[in-house]
Amino acid sequence: MDKDKKGLSRRDFLKTTGIATGALVGGGLIGGLVGYKVNKEGQVAGMGGHKGVGGVQAVANNRGLMFFTNMADFNILSQAVERIFPEDDLGPGAIGLGVPYFIDNQLAGNYGSNAKEYMQGPFFPGETTQGYQSRLTRAEIFKQAITRMNEEAQKKFKMEFVKLDGGQMDEIITAFQKNEVAMKGVESGFFFRLLRQATLEGAYADPIYNGNINMEGWRMKGFPGNQMTYISEIENEKFVKYELESLSSMDH
Repeated sequence: MDKDKKGLSRRDFLKTTGIATGALVGGGLIGGLVGYKVNKEGQVAGMGGHKGVGGVQAVANNRGLMFFTNMADFNILSQAVERIFPEDDLGPGAIGLGVPYFIDNQLAGNYGSNAKEYMQGPFFPGETTQGYQSRLTRAEIFKQAITRMNEEAQKKFKMEFVKLDGGQMDEIITAFQKNEVAMKGVESGFFFRLLRQATLEGAYADPIYNGNINMEGWRMKGFPGNQMTYISEIENEKFVKYELESLSSMDH
């Protein structure tokens, strides 16, 4: 989707997401195995050239794959989350914020295995108010859905998902949202909700969890990050602007 053809601006999107800034998917993991590629200008691949704190282009350390072993699957995930949270003139999109790596790391941990949730039967279709109802773990749902995305792309457009244009990708993602894609053990609409939620959480989580690169997600929201305390400014009647703080930058 071209920037000048978007029906919803990033500013409108950020206003209507309804997610608590800095929230985590759960079972956060720190670190990785493989670093981002850096181009000749020293920019992280996928960053879109956006500057970090103080205008410095920062390279994310310890960011690598922990769940996906097939780069083709990871690339499908990357393009899908970029359609949900696209780059525009206000800041980087999901890829530039490291959201695909955030989701990958989460799927490798307790979030992906549903380790802290009741996962025994019986399994019946639940109401929307009843929460998680599938016998499948989130990791299994993501793997199946990514395969189905590519199959739908081949079926509708005779191309791999990552080779589609933005409008075609949106058509497939929308089909998932509307429960029009058949999946085993779960509805495609449920996967879409998981994907959207994980995308937003990766954009706004503390960078220590390998998303929200350079705290750009917080900067777009005007969120000051994880400040140790606000007690010194409680009675200050003037507007106070804080320097962004990540958990990784705090003294413990």
